[in-house]
Amino acid sequence: MKAIGVTGPGQADVALLDLPEPPPPGRGQLVVEIEAAGMGPWDRLLNTGGWDVGLRPPAALGVEGVGRVRAVGPGVRGISLGDRVLAHDAPLPGGSGFWAEQVLVTAAHAALVSDAPESVVLAALPVNGLTAVQALEALGLTAGQRLLITNGGGSTGALAIQLAAAAGVEVTATASPSGADRLREFGASGVLDYHDPAWSERAQGGFDAALIAAPGTAANALALVRDGGRLCSLTSDAPASERGIASTDLYVRPDAAQLTQLITDLAQGRLRLAPEPVPLTDGPDAYDRVIAGRTAGRKLVLVP
Repeated sequence: MKAIGVTGPGQADVALLDLPEPPPPGRGQLVVEIEAAGMGPWDRLLNTGGWDVGLRPPAALGVEGVGRVRAVGPGVRGISLGDRVLAHDAPLPGGSGFWAEQVLVTAAHAALVSDAPESVVLAALPVNGLTAVQALEALGLTAGQRLLITNGGGSTGALAIQLAAAAGVEVTATASPSGADRLREFGASGVLDYHDPAWSERAQGGFDAALIAAPGTAANALALVRDGGRLCSLTSDAPASERGIASTDLYVRPDAAQLTQLITDLAQGRLRLAPEPVPLTDGPDAYDRVIAGRTAGRKLVLVP
């Protein structure tokens, strides 16, 4: 089968590969025929030691996607042959990822979906959506409280804005001026130009919490959080706690129940996504764009 991935351990370059189809599913596993698979900057970590997902090269990269179930292993309940599922899986049970025509996944990490929304939109949801949900859960905000999000224009930040605003949280985000109107449509009450070296001085402090989605912004954000507030970093750079502020790093985890709710929010129009579809065969170039940050804030999705 066609796949985009790496040929050996530790290699950062990706290429079009011809891989064997996944093995028959074991207990609690599924084989899924991929309709679309998401890409993200985290994918460069999969084969370079930064994120151990059990990759066994030669293998496809990718830890999220949507598709049809083509085989069901023993012990799987509630998912049948032909069902459409969406998943973020890590570790990868087959040692190979979603950037392929088929993938072996853990059934407990897969959420059932209907024939809508479109596959490209669904595939853009798992990692960014789960990260946003889990970060907001960690911050524990309630309606009327104030949240600062750095890199609000990124795929995770934009989803976090929408989810927080829907819960009645007042959101201020950093972003480029070209994306400010879009973030206000998502529910941000204020947008700060991240190009401005003095952006943190222009922000009104006293935030109840900060969500860090841009490297190098945690220290400035921490200074804007009130005593006893919370900071959650998605960039592995949470500063030491001070003034009673809880400061933590967050690493996304698979969660089918949270995915199910995200699918519902998307289907009912409470979340908006505008990913860019890319043919699987163009995967190496797309990967380079993602790693270099040349996506103009759009999520890239591979389509076999």
